[in-house]
Amino acid sequence: MWESEALAQKYHKILTPLTHMRWPFRITVGLLSIIFLWSFFAFGWQYVWGLGVTGMGHPMSWTLYLVNFVFFIGISHAGTLISAILRITNAGWRTPITRAAEVVTVFALAAGPTNILFDLGRSEKFHWVAIHAQFKSPLLWDFTCIMTYFFTCVLFLYVLMIPDIALLRDRFPHRRWVYQLLSLGWTGTEKQQRILSKASAFLCIAVIPVAVSVHTVVSWVFGMQTQPMWHSTIFAPYFVAGAIYSGIAAIILVAAILRKVYHLEDYLQPIHFNNLGLLLLTMTLLWFYFTFAEYLTTLYGGGIEELAVFWTKVNGKYSPLFWLMVLFCFIIPFPILALKRFRTILGTSMVSVSVLIGMWLERYLIIIPTLSEPRLPYARGIYTPSWVEWSMLAGLSAGFVLALVLFTKFFPIISVWEMEKEAQEKTKLIRE
Repeated sequence: MWESEALAQKYHKILTPLTHMRWPFRITVGLLSIIFLWSFFAFGWQYVWGLGVTGMGHPMSWTLYLVNFVFFIGISHAGTLISAILRITNAGWRTPITRAAEVVTVFALAAGPTNILFDLGRSEKFHWVAIHAQFKSPLLWDFTCIMTYFFTCVLFLYVLMIPDIALLRDRFPHRRWVYQLLSLGWTGTEKQQRILSKASAFLCIAVIPVAVSVHTVVSWVFGMQTQPMWHSTIFAPYFVAGAIYSGIAAIILVAAILRKVYHLEDYLQPIHFNNLGLLLLTMTLLWFYFTFAEYLTTLYGGGIEELAVFWTKVNGKYSPLFWLMVLFCFIIPFPILALKRFRTILGTSMVSVSVLIGMWLERYLIIIPTLSEPRLPYARGIYTPSWVEWSMLAGLSAGFVLALVLFTKFFPIISVWEMEKEAQEKTKLIRE
């Protein structure tokens, strides 16, 4: 039987955040809500007056909204993907971080495609993408893959939360009406556990190719055009590697904040940050390899249009952003992550902030410089984001964080049933 009371007592530190609504929480939610609601005003302003209130213009048709779209989709990559891989390989240290990773994936996936709505002049016509589907267009491939990935990740998160929802059902009577419905009658019987094991194994396998396909198709939206420095076969693996890179950084930062705020030091230990730091170090080297390969082949190829964009990034008007990207994505992370003594909770958290800033700059530098250097003899583009675009970015980021904060008040951010299963397996090994 499902011994809810015993588990609740044993893992009370994990369940404590669900009941304690202290003033720091209220202030945080209030500030995030204000920023989030301000973005609604900015969107309403844009909807009434049109896209002219943004910094868009000819030839700058894809700007900050598309940068944010690619960035948030990238963050979503690592969470469920890494959780699935760690589950398949049965990595023993994975348990305290997998749920936080899965939650980051779901909310980042909800935030990313929202930018497409901002980018449309008539956002209410977005459903026409499905009604008037043209599978010859990579944009529809993108839509299909993202929606498939989103629903798969939601299902993945929900299925693995069912035992914990049943625990909350028995532990918090005043919320029982919510948890009763979501728990699907879970009592922890042997049959239910077998079904859960098979379902989770199937979802772990299914989510990996879906996750890889998402950012592959996002890259094809760019790579299948003939724009300079977009039309490249390296874009698919480059985008996937960059997405995992930023995603791991997001997981580390979220885990570090949760550990500090909710006093989860007994569960989120230095070994978890050390192991995630090693993964981040691997992706640092991969990112540098792909970036070096992209720019080397562009320079060596010597195409007129390609070099125009290349030099604009390296020593032109976008060079400060380019070298900041290199600083944040490689020069700062590599030495810190390469040395074990610096691969601490503080060290990996600082690197994660650096990587997230650098990867946002990378997305910016992929999109903006190319569009500012058109092939035809038009005037070169100059783009400056308006207050509307910055407001939408701030609101979207605040909404993402707000969703994470509210989630921790309704569901445990660390999987209780998996922690207990792991503890039982360790006890069994000791006895044997």
